[in-house]
Amino acid sequence: MAIWEYEGNSTEGEFRQGEIEAESKEEAKTKLSSIGIKPFQLKKQRNDFEIVIPGITDKVPLKSMVVFTRQMATMIDAGLPLIKALDLLGNQEPNPQLKKTLLAVKASVEGGSSFSDALARHPKVFEELYVNLIRAGELGGIIDTIMNRLAEYIEKAAATRAKIKGAMKYPVTVLIAALSITAGLLWKVVPTFAGTFKSMGKSSLPAITEMLVAISDNFVSYMPHMFAALIGTIIGWKLLMKVPNMTYYRDLALYRSPVVGPVLRKGAVARFTRTLGTLISAGVPILDALQVVSKTAGNQVIERAIEYTRGRIQEGKNVTGPLMETQVFPRMVVQMIAVGEATGAMDVMLAKIADFYDDEVDDAVDGMSAVMEPLIMVVLGGIIGTIMLGMYMPIFTMADH
Repeated sequence: MAIWEYEGNSTEGEFRQGEIEAESKEEAKTKLSSIGIKPFQLKKQRNDFEIVIPGITDKVPLKSMVVFTRQMATMIDAGLPLIKALDLLGNQEPNPQLKKTLLAVKASVEGGSSFSDALARHPKVFEELYVNLIRAGELGGIIDTIMNRLAEYIEKAAATRAKIKGAMKYPVTVLIAALSITAGLLWKVVPTFAGTFKSMGKSSLPAITEMLVAISDNFVSYMPHMFAALIGTIIGWKLLMKVPNMTYYRDLALYRSPVVGPVLRKGAVARFTRTLGTLISAGVPILDALQVVSKTAGNQVIERAIEYTRGRIQEGKNVTGPLMETQVFPRMVVQMIAVGEATGAMDVMLAKIADFYDDEVDDAVDGMSAVMEPLIMVVLGGIIGTIMLGMYMPIFTMADH
């Protein structure tokens, strides 16, 4: 299913723009016509291969989503019509991507679509969890309550994600700094020292110095090739991740890694329990809730475990048995879910588990930082110290003579 970007006029002559899913251009025109929009520009959204730079994305910031969700809940609770609320929030929204999307959602609702169906046409902004909760709110007539729950969910999920990203940011930053410093020394400093030793008539150099000079010579000579190899590696990795099952094996390796693994596991449990608890408390059936949770897990290992559990429930099993069989979720988590299932308060129990594992993520992040920080400093200091020792060793030997 392709996504088409359109610009057009409504039956009242008002300008409309947004996105719509359709298999072909003709189908997109038909869908737009059904909601009263006559497009004068319609183009397929490009899905070409691209390199995603971490931290740079066109997705709406979570903070903007929280503000919109809370404001929408307040307006609906105050009795403001849905279309009027979307019009007000859309026109005053400072984020251009969200502004464009909200006005497109408003146009779809005006054309006869339900609020949830209109949101579903913009999967880059409103993920499946969001859409399903709104759909549950529509069925129960509690959209304002659901939107407040959504805002709380987004805030807590964003906090957990920020903790994990923060834990990874320090070692990645230091690693990049170490590689940059090492490259600078090999590119500029070592050749300068080598030229000085040669002009002084040093015919023989200490072994460590000769090794560093050789590495520096090769580094300078092959720098364009290494840069090309780096770009090729990034592109190759992106292509490799498109191969079936490769994403699963990557996630499995990270999930079982000794340092990063505990943080990712606890973060995944917090996300799973909070998402499932939010859906169940909104009245979404367990099978539908698990389907949504699996697609929003963000980890193939968790996704497959949830899909397995859902399949077993369809066969008549309870929730906790299949969860235990997957051996992905901690035994304590499964036992607490079993208590919630037996007492009919699974949503409450899931919320408590999520809060507990949010705290566990904090502890795991602190523990990982405590291990990685000194290790990184030792490695960085060792690399730079070795280079400096190799460069000053000939000077020390000259002083001895």
